[in-house]
Amino acid sequence: MILIADSGSTKCDWRLIDGKSVILSTSTMGLNPFFHDELVIANAMSDHSELMTYASKVSAIHFYGAGCSSTERNQIVEAGLKRVFSHAEILVDHDVMGAAISTCQGEPGIACILGTGSNACFFDGNGIHQEIPSLGYILGDEGSGSWYGKQLLRDYLYKEKMPTGFEKQLRDLGLKKDEILNRIYRQPNANVYIASFSKFLSDHRDTEYVANMVADGMKTFLKRHVCSFRNHQEVSVNFVGSIAYHFQDVLFAEAEKLNISVGKVIKQPIDGLVEFHSK
Repeated sequence: MILIADSGSTKCDWRLIDGKSVILSTSTMGLNPFFHDELVIANAMSDHSELMTYASKVSAIHFYGAGCSSTERNQIVEAGLKRVFSHAEILVDHDVMGAAISTCQGEPGIACILGTGSNACFFDGNGIHQEIPSLGYILGDEGSGSWYGKQLLRDYLYKEKMPTGFEKQLRDLGLKKDEILNRIYRQPNANVYIASFSKFLSDHRDTEYVANMVADGMKTFLKRHVCSFRNHQEVSVNFVGSIAYHFQDVLFAEAEKLNISVGKVIKQPIDGLVEFHSK
């Protein structure tokens, strides 16, 4: 049996396959070696009763995750999984590789992530290449949920730009400066907390404030990351992630302005990964 995982910072999707049949479809918390150590990862697995049922039968694991961009961090994930799946051969790779495999299915193209965070790569059919590094939610993640969430919270706390109705709605949610700053600077998974406010933006997408913010984020991401590839107007540009999926009308509009041909836009890359690894 082969266990396949696609992990963002918010959630990790798992599929257990036997041949071409999916035996188990489930999810856990997101597992990111930037924020989680070996023991946290092992405990997340051990606490999942369905996965533990098959633990001794898993012969291989393909794990694609946010933060898995260096040998050192990949080893953290591998060691955590090995504590539980002791008989499995484990391969850990970056979530952008997962996005590339899922959307390109072995063919050359550009693959992008627009979810809690953001990233982009060119897939040549075998490996990925990046021109612009991912700087995470503090310095980068343009066009992502955390990027939009930061802008929303900043406007709310500065009491500027934001429509009066929005300010009242956020106040009614009980949002206070001390609580917001505590969640961001003192609690774990600040990026996930910040990105959670993208749901508020989605609910108000028809307002000028949100429409302008989303368009600006998409344009910034495309210009900085996608346009960094010389062949960005010659190959298909594919997207995975909740932000790309839910705001794909804006994504298509901004891409067209830059003569970028958008290919697949999917919310979760896990099904494409299952298709690839089942072959």
